[in-house]
Amino acid sequence: QISDLHVGSFASSKPVQKIVDLINEENADIVFFTGDLVNYTVDEALPYASILKKIRAKKAVYSILGNHDYGMYVDWSSKTDHEKHFQQLLDLQRKELGWDLLMDENRILEINGKKLAVIGVQYIGHNLHFGKFGNLDKAYEGAQNADVQLLLSHDPSHWDHEVSVNEKYKNIHATFAGHTHGFQFGIEIPGFKWSPSQWVYKQWAGLYKQGNQFLYVNRGLGFLGYPGRLGIWPEITLIELKKA
Repeated sequence: QISDLHVGSFASSKPVQKIVDLINEENADIVFFTGDLVNYTVDEALPYASILKKIRAKKAVYSILGNHDYGMYVDWSSKTDHEKHFQQLLDLQRKELGWDLLMDENRILEINGKKLAVIGVQYIGHNLHFGKFGNLDKAYEGAQNADVQLLLSHDPSHWDHEVSVNEKYKNIHATFAGHTHGFQFGIEIPGFKWSPSQWVYKQWAGLYKQGNQFLYVNRGLGFLGYPGRLGIWPEITLIELKKA
């Protein structure tokens, strides 16, 4: 899992190339990108498209959108311009990068006679008024009976407010999120984890469990605002699924 690239914050292609190299070294079956490719507009990603398209997975690279990918933080001259920009970002991920962008939909993979569902929901947030675009009911349709159900949802607050509290979604085994960056500031040492992020997000970095459901919050790879990180490292997460 990778998340929150925010490629518009990078000053050169060197760190982006390193990110792709590290991802590919893992030789993953599946790669999840859990949103926020850009800060404001799709133009930020164009210089890095030739690098990002080299991300490899044995089966597929699945992606979803984060709040920044909707162009909400730009004063557009018209609704048409905004809609055109949004379509360009979708086309970039699907056509240029070759990622399977999930917009309230799912994919069913058959592995060793079992069905694994990858469910991708558009942005749904419950903190800081970032908005709501997704529909989990729509994304989940057809995935209910899969043996393993994995959900991609950018904002971890969605897990608390809908995924983990609704009986309908009790069989979504694991949710993958990002969004918080761990506020790019904090302390993480064995046995102790702290960041101002915890005053805003109940789950803000790492693995969480409630009942039989898991949530993993990726700390992100890029940065926004402050050009760096202090104590909260950028992250590429390797998750291994094992037979119970």
